[in-house]
Amino acid sequence: MRTNLNRNFVLIAGLLLSLTVGCSKGANDDALAKEVQSKLAADPVTQGSPITVTAKDGKVTLRGAAKDGVTQQRAEQIAHGEPGVKDVADETAVIPPTAGAATDQAANTPPPAAAPVEAPPAQAPAPAPEPIVVPSGTALVVTVDQALSSKNSQTGQTFLATLAQPVTVDGKAAIPKGSSVTGTVVTAKEKGKIKGEGQLALALTSITIHGHNYSLQTGTLDSTVKGKGKRTAVTTGGGAAGGALIGGIAGGGKGAGIGALVGAGAGFVGGALTGNKQIEIPAETPLTFTLSKSLTLPPRGE
Repeated sequence: MRTNLNRNFVLIAGLLLSLTVGCSKGANDDALAKEVQSKLAADPVTQGSPITVTAKDGKVTLRGAAKDGVTQQRAEQIAHGEPGVKDVADETAVIPPTAGAATDQAANTPPPAAAPVEAPPAQAPAPAPEPIVVPSGTALVVTVDQALSSKNSQTGQTFLATLAQPVTVDGKAAIPKGSSVTGTVVTAKEKGKIKGEGQLALALTSITIHGHNYSLQTGTLDSTVKGKGKRTAVTTGGGAAGGALIGGIAGGGKGAGIGALVGAGAGFVGGALTGNKQIEIPAETPLTFTLSKSLTLPPRGE
């Protein structure tokens, strides 16, 4: 009876020892696998590779995929170097990243930022066009629209004329032919039969260019007819001599400025020898005035 009890005790004790040793080995294997797994995850070569680690009786088994041979070898080195590892079974396969994964990665990569585009340098504004300046001393040739005379015209009377020749500045048209001109009778004095002088003085006051009116300042055309004896002597030359008396200051002195423009056809009205003639300027007579002050006009095209 006693012998049977001792035998049972030995059996139970052996069973308990086996269980204790088995549990101890299992705990050591789990710790070993976790330690190797942790080092694989931390290593810059193997981290990110889907490799799993198991251990049994000190033998470590590696399973999963390595992206290349270098990664696979590095995983084996880490497992062999762990204290307590008796052997390493490498069951990993080398599987490079798929083209689809690379494409997905490229698709998820944001495009590089576009280089900033420099704005073109601002262009300097075009210079404003300069006004046209018709200088003083410029001749204005006009034809009067109505007859004027020392007998019938009145001082202060307004008369109209038309520009007979275009005016140019620096070779370019400034005032077109046909522009309407306004003038004034500065002096109109009828000549007496026996003595006294007849006088007619004219000046231009404004001009209309393309619908805009501009003030003018010109020299005065002044013609004077003296008394009977003086007059008779001058008019003996006929119409041409009479025309030379219709003059102005523009050429210098009375009786000198208009004669060349009026010509032999103008003449005077009345008897040639009685001294009873007056200064007459028929309609359409060309007269030349000179600007005494420059005329400023807007730029061309305005």
